[in-house]
Amino acid sequence: MGKIVTLGEIMLRLSTPGNTRFVQSDSFDVVYGGGEANVAVSCANYGHDAYFVTKLPKHEIGQCALNALRKYGVKTDYIARGGDRLGIYYLETGASMRPSKVIYDRAHSAIAEADPSDFDFDAIMEGADWFHWSGITPAISDKAAELTKLACEAAKRHGVTVSVDLNFRKKLWTKEKAQSIMRPLMQYVDVCIGNEEDAELCLGFKPDADVEGGKTDAEGYKGIFTVMAKEFGFKYVISTLRESFSATHNGWKAMIYNGEEFYTSKRYDINPIIDRVGGGDSFSGGIIHGLLTKPNQGEALEFAVAASALKHTINGDFNLVSVEEVEALAGGDASGRVQR
Repeated sequence: MGKIVTLGEIMLRLSTPGNTRFVQSDSFDVVYGGGEANVAVSCANYGHDAYFVTKLPKHEIGQCALNALRKYGVKTDYIARGGDRLGIYYLETGASMRPSKVIYDRAHSAIAEADPSDFDFDAIMEGADWFHWSGITPAISDKAAELTKLACEAAKRHGVTVSVDLNFRKKLWTKEKAQSIMRPLMQYVDVCIGNEEDAELCLGFKPDADVEGGKTDAEGYKGIFTVMAKEFGFKYVISTLRESFSATHNGWKAMIYNGEEFYTSKRYDINPIIDRVGGGDSFSGGIIHGLLTKPNQGEALEFAVAASALKHTINGDFNLVSVEEVEALAGGDASGRVQR
């Protein structure tokens, strides 16, 4: 198993109980999560040495976030301590035709104001097999964007495979700012992951697909996959293809291109969805494990799609499944029968 490094922000998540609305809730359920932290948890569950890089305040809430990572086997050796606050996000879980809602309270968090001197990226990348980041991290702040660039540069110096989940967040930045930061960072990327919205808003590539109408035919993606791979030199271009029928019912599959061949996964009908937050991160964790351990891109993609389908059934940000559980679903066992 490999040494996998992820860089980003872990936040305190405050969720309304069940499907209650913000305005009617008198309490919140507490968990911790965040894009690259979620990926690290998945990789640790699959047996890798998964390291999460961030900065956390020294107070007890920062320690709670650290403990949440350690609980699931994520290595925290490279986490800096300091700063004033841990980012927070509030989640209202939707149902049927009512969508889920997220409210961010993450300005001036410890990682958003971290300095390059907080991290020795050459030491962090020493012996690493894979480095993963997402478009959320450089969107947090200009200082976080600089950290992302420095980490990518160190990864390339040490021959580390670099993956990105484009992950555009309109509540964090505009498409113009996103493209000005993200496009130059693509020179360091080997594996590009994203959905149709991410590719358009972060990089300026729009697939021939009616996403809002639920028409995500893989053929509409082949053109932009080819152009993206050629322009940025990606070894793999990958997109999840989500059909959103309601907040609790989605179709789910994905597509991968290795510069020569396209492969489209089997489709999962996920109904009911328990918690879709972290679904994309669980896909990224699955594709990292798949590309490191599977014999071809098809098997790697099937593992990732099955892993992310399972995440939709689990409360919280983290995908708490084993390799065996993912492979059972990828192999066709979707019965949900009690395991005795």
